[in-house]
Amino acid sequence: MDFSLIVPPLLLSFKTVGFSLILFIILGIPLSYLLSKESLPHKWLWETLVTIPLIFPPIAIGFLLLLLLGKKGWIGSYFYTFDIRFIFEFKGLVIAGFIAGLPLMVKPLQSAIEAFPKAITEAAYTSGKSKLQTFVWVILPCIKSSVIATLLIASARALGEVGITLMLGGNIVGKTDTISLAIYNAVFDGDYDLALVLCGVLIAISVVVFIGLHYFQKKQKLV
Repeated sequence: MDFSLIVPPLLLSFKTVGFSLILFIILGIPLSYLLSKESLPHKWLWETLVTIPLIFPPIAIGFLLLLLLGKKGWIGSYFYTFDIRFIFEFKGLVIAGFIAGLPLMVKPLQSAIEAFPKAITEAAYTSGKSKLQTFVWVILPCIKSSVIATLLIASARALGEVGITLMLGGNIVGKTDTISLAIYNAVFDGDYDLALVLCGVLIAISVVVFIGLHYFQKKQKLV
C-alpha cells in the first residue's frame, strides 16, 4: 500500500478539523449561550439557521455558500478586493467543516445551558457577577463534560464532511482532497483497496471518538 496516498489527505483532514475546532470554541460556545436566552430577538430564526445543515442536503448548502463566498458573491466579492479567497482553498474546507458540525455542537450545548439550575445562576448574580462572568466562571466549568462531548461530535462531523467540502474545496488532489473525498476519488478510480484502507482509518477515528463520548457521558453522570 502506497502511504503517500493516505497520509496527505489524513493530515489535511486533521488540519481542517483543528481549525474548525477553534471556530467551534470561539463562535460555537458563545452562540449556544445566546440561543439559550429566551429574550433573544428572533430566536426562532437564529435557531433555524443553525439547524439547517442537519436537514438540508449538504451539496445544496455548499452550492449556496459557493454563491455567497465566490468571486462575485455578496461576501466573497468584498474579501476578493483584499485578495482573500475561500473557494478551492483551505479556508473553504474549514468553513465547510465548521458549518457541518455547528448544529451538532450548538443545539446540545444550548440544552445543557438551559437545563443549568437557575438557583445557582441567581446566586451568582446576587454575589455581584455579571451574566457573562456567570456563564464563563460558573456555568461552563459545571458543564465542561457537555462542552467537550459536543466539541468531539462536531469535530467528528467536520472530519466526515463531503458535500459542502466538495463544493467549496473543489476536490483538488493534493490540495483540497480530505480523507472523505479521497475515499470518493478511490472508488471513482476503481481502487477499492485504497478506499477500504481509508474507510478503516475513519472507522478507527470514529471508535476513538465514541470511547471519548462514552467517557465524558459517564463522568457527567458521576458529577
